[in-house]
Amino acid sequence: MAEIRLPRLEQGQAKIKSVPIAVTPEGFWCCPSPTVFQKTVRTQNPLNKPKPSPPNQTASSQKKHTSVNERKASCVAPRANVVCDVQTTHGSDAPAANASMANEKAIRSRPENAPRKVTIEFGEPGTSDLKVILLGRQGVAVKLSVHKSVLVEHSSFFASRISGQQLVFPCLEIDNCEDAEIYVETIGLMYCRDLKQRLITQSVSRVLRILKVSEQLGYATCIRFCLEYLEAVPWVGQEEEDKVVSLVSRLEGEGIGVKPVLKRVSPEILTPPNDTLSHILELVLKSREDKGRREMKSVVLKLLKENNSLASSSSGPSDLCNKTLYSSCRNSLDSLLPLFKQAAEPDFPDWAVDKREPVVRSIALEADNMLWLLDILADRQAADEFAIMWVNQQELASLHTRLPTVCGHHVSMISARLFVGIGRGELLPSKETRHLLLKRWLQPLIDDYSWLQHGCRSFDRKVVEEGVGRTILTLPLEDQQSILLCWLGSFLKGGDSCPNLQRAFEVWWRRTFIRPYGESGILGQPENGKD
Repeated sequence: MAEIRLPRLEQGQAKIKSVPIAVTPEGFWCCPSPTVFQKTVRTQNPLNKPKPSPPNQTASSQKKHTSVNERKASCVAPRANVVCDVQTTHGSDAPAANASMANEKAIRSRPENAPRKVTIEFGEPGTSDLKVILLGRQGVAVKLSVHKSVLVEHSSFFASRISGQQLVFPCLEIDNCEDAEIYVETIGLMYCRDLKQRLITQSVSRVLRILKVSEQLGYATCIRFCLEYLEAVPWVGQEEEDKVVSLVSRLEGEGIGVKPVLKRVSPEILTPPNDTLSHILELVLKSREDKGRREMKSVVLKLLKENNSLASSSSGPSDLCNKTLYSSCRNSLDSLLPLFKQAAEPDFPDWAVDKREPVVRSIALEADNMLWLLDILADRQAADEFAIMWVNQQELASLHTRLPTVCGHHVSMISARLFVGIGRGELLPSKETRHLLLKRWLQPLIDDYSWLQHGCRSFDRKVVEEGVGRTILTLPLEDQQSILLCWLGSFLKGGDSCPNLQRAFEVWWRRTFIRPYGESGILGQPENGKD
């Protein structure tokens, strides 16, 4: 909190800018806008520039001997300096003028006494009975002509100091004001009858500054209206929200009632996050509106990615979230199997369109749901269990061979995503799981490959082929050979309708024939010690 003390103003020469006063019907004297302060600082800030030649002695003498009554007649007339105005309260006018002249001579002979950077005046000097001088950290000096009764009524800070001191001249000085502009505005608000109407035109950032100063001054009424404003106004952007929460939370620690504001970010009744997430997943997975479902899947996936850094710091919430995701995966699998059985019936292609299309659409929906859940799990490095669950779907894989391609290719997208995840190192299933995945689901992927290339916009051929090849190359060399030789037969028959695994084939070839790591080689290696 800024200090408040009796003024001991240095006798440095100061240029005082007297700002015109505009009094509203409520008796509120207008506070300066930020432009007034900034413009004044820019124009009066340079201190090191050469001073113009001093005016002649006669003109200076005439200005010094101007009567006090004449100076009080106009509230906007410029003063000589703050010191003269304070000194007039300690004696008659004539000694004060003589003292001022002596002081000016002393100042001229002491160049180390630098003038104040800026001095501005606000208020009604003719009716005020108290002067408050604000000294900013950057040398900004502001003098306020105010009324003790108003400050004592609204500010516990001023009340405790004014009532406890018998001042010869009622003048208080506040050092090290962090925000002199807002101090002026906050004191001015004490004269306002409709605080809410005044605050409603301000920005959130400015109200936060007013709230901070009001708390320092013990201005309870303004604090209440600032909190009401912050509770109602939208907070734009994360940065602004963080500023509001930070300041308001600090006030809560000081016993100020701020719960209505903090309710926006902290509910009174805490719902387990796992229950909320489960409800959100259920709503998204059961949606039948394509556009809304796609957009919300993208949003939820993005938000869960942002939460991964928080989840990694605590295993508990992360485990609960993964259990919720796997529960949704099993529900989708349970729905997918009976749909596959319907589509695998021999007469399914002959079904009426109104009976056949709902089955095809439901298969596509459940497969897309599982693919989305797999994306979330892979991003959380928690998809190993999904791979195990998928390779154990023997009945689903056997039914796939009897399905029309228009139905089966949706499921092949799940297999392709698993191959890509293994190739990128997003999941690390066991050797047995990787081998069974290729053995059970690579051939269905090859069967659907032509349809995937032409019927799925999200299908990236190069990424999938790289993932499949890398997955194959993680197996023992004998398993690589058996899988790649089966692929070779399919590729020689289908061409572009089959995944191009030539890079993986070349690596296997070099491992087998050119740079074998066994005891003896087949090609390119000496045999029995002979070249």
